[in-house]
Amino acid sequence: MAKLQKTLTTVEYFTFGFGTMVGVGWLVLMDDWLGRGGPAGAALGFLIGGLLLAPIAVTYGRLVREVPDAGAEIAYAEGALPPGASFGAAWAMVLAYAIVCPWEAVAVGNLLARVFPGLNSVPLYELAGKEIYLPRLVLGLLLTLAIAVLNLNGIKPSGLFQDVMTFALLAIFVLFTALGFAHGNPANWRPAFAREGTGGAALSILLVLQVVPYFLTGFESVGKGSEEARAGFDPRGFGRAILLALGIGAAFYVTIVAVVSYVFPWREIVAGHIGTEKAFERAFSSAPLARLIVLAAFLSLVKIMNGNFVAGTRLLFGIGKRGLVHPSLARVGSRSGTPTVAIVALAVFTALASLLGDALLVPVSEVGSLAAGVGWLSACAAYLVRSSRAGGPKGPRALAAIGAVVAALIIAMKVIPSVPGSFTPAEWTAFAVWALLGLALYVARPRRSRA
Repeated sequence: MAKLQKTLTTVEYFTFGFGTMVGVGWLVLMDDWLGRGGPAGAALGFLIGGLLLAPIAVTYGRLVREVPDAGAEIAYAEGALPPGASFGAAWAMVLAYAIVCPWEAVAVGNLLARVFPGLNSVPLYELAGKEIYLPRLVLGLLLTLAIAVLNLNGIKPSGLFQDVMTFALLAIFVLFTALGFAHGNPANWRPAFAREGTGGAALSILLVLQVVPYFLTGFESVGKGSEEARAGFDPRGFGRAILLALGIGAAFYVTIVAVVSYVFPWREIVAGHIGTEKAFERAFSSAPLARLIVLAAFLSLVKIMNGNFVAGTRLLFGIGKRGLVHPSLARVGSRSGTPTVAIVALAVFTALASLLGDALLVPVSEVGSLAAGVGWLSACAAYLVRSSRAGGPKGPRALAAIGAVVAALIIAMKVIPSVPGSFTPAEWTAFAVWALLGLALYVARPRRSRA
């Protein structure tokens, strides 16, 4: 039987972790973030979110070192949690990754139309008040095909691609951030919070915190590639890559919120639905600078789609090899060393979901936050059970307990109706459809005959 290729190093694990986390939300959704929290509320939301997720990141680092398995959450939970709970958590995490892929397939048209307005032509249909244009839809489908082909050729070219895209993004980010802080105006930050009056600051931060889990999901994706580490890889490198990805990812978001609202009045960004590149263009009267930022966003987009594609397909592979869904999802190409059926399945899902167009963008982040919270809670709970047993992973259990509480609160923010920003009927419907699909696949899985 063919096996997964083993070529990944600590550098690739970092670029997959960071690259699975940071996409183009910082460009296309800046007005939404500032509208929720204002500059201080949004920056503090991402900062606090990163700090709250640190115990979860540490717990994942310990789990991956002990259980290097592409199934990740389901592998950690085996023997520690009930089988149904472990499958449900893993299936939720598949959603957390898979749902990003059509998000990016849609976002590529949104992004490039900022430079090439002609892409907003040939309207096909309207959904939730958003027009779907043929050129933008074709771009998303072509990107999906390109990512699928890249992954069908093996993890080594996919890892190299991830490295190049990640470090190119960071280089451009440092450049335009330095320019922004050198020429902005602190008066543009006022007022600091979007909500005023008693409790306004706390509410501003809370509304941002609700989407932070979605935009910081990805550090734990390192575990999904753990079976593909090169020979001689130090297992401690998994934990280092996870913490580095989370730390740099959170710092990226905090910095981008601060610099964008520093160069241009944030209330005007919200009122005019101005993207990051337009804020810089108007502040500097420089179209080339805006195009440079769009280039950075494009690099970020393709790397996050590739990162989530790899994580999602490896998790499907991990579930499939346990026979909990159709075992064909665990089929590995003899030449490529990649899970070919899982790759094709995720590509088809991405193509179909991208037909929903721009109406997908903001609601997706809400559903993804809940899905990630479910997976994180299962991992922390599994660690607590495993570490209490003889021969289990060693290390302080307090961080895992804190991580479990944080993950439970993330879930609660989305499911308790009285909490501002909790799930709407549309988001509940989307999550329910995914849960029913998982249940159907679980029930329809081939049963092993008893001897």
